[in-house]
Amino acid sequence: APAKAKKIPSKGNKVELSSDGEVEEASWEMEEEEDGSSEEMVDDYGASSSEEEELLPIEKAALKQKPDRGGLSEDDSEEEEEEEVAEKAVEEASRQKMGQKEEESSDLQLNLDIDEQFKLPTTEQIEKEDILFISVCDSLTVFLPAEPPDLHVIHQRIKGNMEVLQDFAVKREEGRTRQEYLALLRQDMAAYYSYSDFLLMKLMDIFPLPELINFLEANEVPRPVTIRTNTLKTRRRDLAQALINRGVNLDPLGKWSKTGLVIYDSSVPIGATPEYLAGHYMLQGASSLLPVMALAPQENEHILDMCCAPGGKTSYIAQLMKNTGMILANDSNAERLRSVVGNLHRLGVTNAVVSNCDGRQFPKVCSYLLWAVLGGFDRVLLDAPCSGTGVISKDPAVKTNKDEKDILRCAHLQKELILSAIDSVNAASETGGYIVYCTCSVMVEENEWVVDYALKKRNVRLVATGLDFGKEGFTRFKDRRFHPSLKSTRRFYPHTHNMDGFFIAKFKKFSNAIPQAQKEPAVEAATPSAVPDTVTEPQPKRKKVEGSKVDKEQKLPQPALKKRHSLQAQRRPLKA
Repeated sequence: APAKAKKIPSKGNKVELSSDGEVEEASWEMEEEEDGSSEEMVDDYGASSSEEEELLPIEKAALKQKPDRGGLSEDDSEEEEEEEVAEKAVEEASRQKMGQKEEESSDLQLNLDIDEQFKLPTTEQIEKEDILFISVCDSLTVFLPAEPPDLHVIHQRIKGNMEVLQDFAVKREEGRTRQEYLALLRQDMAAYYSYSDFLLMKLMDIFPLPELINFLEANEVPRPVTIRTNTLKTRRRDLAQALINRGVNLDPLGKWSKTGLVIYDSSVPIGATPEYLAGHYMLQGASSLLPVMALAPQENEHILDMCCAPGGKTSYIAQLMKNTGMILANDSNAERLRSVVGNLHRLGVTNAVVSNCDGRQFPKVCSYLLWAVLGGFDRVLLDAPCSGTGVISKDPAVKTNKDEKDILRCAHLQKELILSAIDSVNAASETGGYIVYCTCSVMVEENEWVVDYALKKRNVRLVATGLDFGKEGFTRFKDRRFHPSLKSTRRFYPHTHNMDGFFIAKFKKFSNAIPQAQKEPAVEAATPSAVPDTVTEPQPKRKKVEGSKVDKEQKLPQPALKKRHSLQAQRRPLKA
């Protein structure tokens, strides 16, 4: 019986049909041979036809076409050649990649060798980088570097220099001092990270060298976007679900915060969602939540936010107080108060009063309101103006536009503000008497120095902030020694806590009296034997004065003397 020919279309077959239909005839002949001698058919790998049944239809079609390669058309042969050429190209590309990997590995090995044998650059190499081209045109001098700096070379030099400084006694070059290595490191970091020499010197005094590199690297990356749930209008769970439905990828901020959410990415603008416009959340950095948590406001208290703009901390205080009590939101900049008023209205805050006053003069200007009406504040939050060295990722201009005068100017202003904040608090408050001082700076002059100054000038002491994380404040810095209680202050860094650099200190006021400058006791303590003399000193002075009066009376003429004695006799009864 003749074999029945059945045409099965080969799915996924890349071979195109020719115009005369040669490929179709070949496939028909293949089907006939399959039906007639299926038992004798063996594939290239020696598998029987029973194994062939397990193959996919695409693989079966490929096996059918292998015996008839000779009968394929010219187009098919051209396609085979193209496939072979493509395979060769793939092989060559893989070989090239392997060669590149070997070259990279050799380069890495060379770099390791260079790092192990790090040596300070010669004076000629330094001169090449430091030589400046000067052009003068109409009294205009332009300074340009002779060669642009190679950042890759500088980065490798920083790594090698760091390794030498960490084990200086073993890896240092003979005849070289540590100061030379540090000067080169500071110069390279200034070129690589674009910092001023002044700011790098300050940061090198604060951080150890490995931690300094981490701090500088963290400042090159923006901090995560965080929001604070407004519990006056919604719950965090409901807000998170609403934002997820709008295509926002988010997570809880951390175990330490019950209201914070961190935003990873979003398909909609976070500052323009219906939830934002309705006041369900506030765009606020994670570090800005910490001062309010340290302040721990209670319901029905009187609280002063001395530098309140743009209103994030003020609204958080109102949220914790559940719109009870009274908050005085003060700021010296009238333009910034507009954003405060807008945020308070949007978030539904009803217990806040906004004022425009200089914080340094607040106890004097508002003394009647402060003591006669309010009886002093229970708590004060002072987020003082600072140099901004903790938020360099937000404002890179801080890298180069700050100098010693700016730091000292900020420190002087902060000292005036903190004394004013302490004077505004009532130490006799039943629930309060606390002051929280915070800055977004990492400079010691603006943080521990100011706190130590306040401890000496007012009747306050430092207490625990109530925050479970953060690094302790400095009790000693270079040649300065601060009060031991500064261990209770907290520092936050971008490379450690993934938030803006921040400093927080919490005071407890125990007396409303202002201590006077104690100059006389210091002299008495230096000379204790002089104490009885100070008591008996006025008596001999009086004798000398009386004797001088007698001498003057004796010099008076006789009639005048009689008249004076008579007047004195008349005044005696009156004195008695």
